[in-house]
Amino acid sequence: MSAGQDGRVGGGEPLNVEPEQGSEVGVGPVEAGPVEAAKAPVVGGGGLRSWLRDTAVSIIVSAFIIVFLYQPVRVEGTSMLPMLEDQDRLFINKVAYRVGEIHRGDVVVFLYPRDHQKSYIKRVIAVPGDDLRIDHGRVYVNGERVPERYVPARYTDDRSEADAVIPPHEYFVMGDHRSISSDSRDFGPVERALIYGKAAFVYWPIDQAGVVR
Repeated sequence: MSAGQDGRVGGGEPLNVEPEQGSEVGVGPVEAGPVEAAKAPVVGGGGLRSWLRDTAVSIIVSAFIIVFLYQPVRVEGTSMLPMLEDQDRLFINKVAYRVGEIHRGDVVVFLYPRDHQKSYIKRVIAVPGDDLRIDHGRVYVNGERVPERYVPARYTDDRSEADAVIPPHEYFVMGDHRSISSDSRDFGPVERALIYGKAAFVYWPIDQAGVVR
């Protein structure tokens, strides 16, 4: 991830998510795209004023959405395959967790605990108070095995984690591509204050467009 590494890619490189122009996040990163104004039509004074007004309103609304609600980012890395691919562009919801709770299964963007200049993107596996255990790749939360349909068999691994209770205000996160992901199994649970967005919608490439689940 450009704006923060999020998982290990191939030989061990962390994933990056860079915000399109302005902020980054890793898988990782994401970038905010420029707002492109339409060409002004050749019209008289009244029509030109109307066009300028509409263009100004469009720019202000777009800026409000990008700054306060959604942020475009670019994924760098493969630790979230198959849901997110390297170089995918997506929007992250920056207000979701200001007004709501973080849930198991959410795909979140956060500052890398060991370097706050970088961002990662991972899936929440356990929330505060959960009893978590991983037995040769099989995940158990509060004594029940978690059905992880988002992790294809070819992306699993046989790593284990001893039984532990997730501390208050912390979240255990993992990449869907378990065999290459650097996640809470390596750097521990992520503090709530470091999580700043929820992956919402992939918009590029077009054939990959859709809601992040």
